[in-house]
Amino acid sequence: MDEVLFFSNNKNKIIEVSVFFENQSIKLLSLNDYESIKSPSETGLTFKENAKIKSLYGYKHFKKICFADDSGICISALKGKPGINSKKLLASKKNPKDVLKEIVNNVVETNDYKAHFQTSICLTISQTEHIFFEGTVRGKISKKIKGSMGFGYDPIFIPDGEKNTFAEMDINEKNLKSHRAIAIQKLKKYILKNF
Repeated sequence: MDEVLFFSNNKNKIIEVSVFFENQSIKLLSLNDYESIKSPSETGLTFKENAKIKSLYGYKHFKKICFADDSGICISALKGKPGINSKKLLASKKNPKDVLKEIVNNVVETNDYKAHFQTSICLTISQTEHIFFEGTVRGKISKKIKGSMGFGYDPIFIPDGEKNTFAEMDINEKNLKSHRAIAIQKLKKYILKNF
């Protein structure tokens, strides 16, 4: 196998993931390389199920080995939410910053700052063969929105042991410690070893 497809319409994710496959024997393709297609409905109840829905859909559609991720933030003050509904919650308001402000207010009110980011990646090798890779980063919600890099919930999440939010880190710094980076490193290692 010299090509693998990353099934995602999220341009920020594609940029983050592409960095890991630079100068490798595997060529990473993404949906940027094709005419736009609709993503399947993410009807799973877990990150793993949603990742599998997308990777299997990509495998069937493009007839290529394919992987997809599903990621989200789980916030203690919100009883572990938004979780798998992270993307939906951000899209629920015209300005995603309003969602971030609400979360920060909630967290400050309850004085419970704990949170973690989670990623599940599914690699679909055939219709019946799926391999999963997980990544989790624990941390806390910041007291205010900070940083202009990154995307999604990055401006309010500070990983354990750090002072800056993900949105204050450049892509290389974030890729050393993010939930997606952890899972992608495992995936990359598997692909380079087995194909």
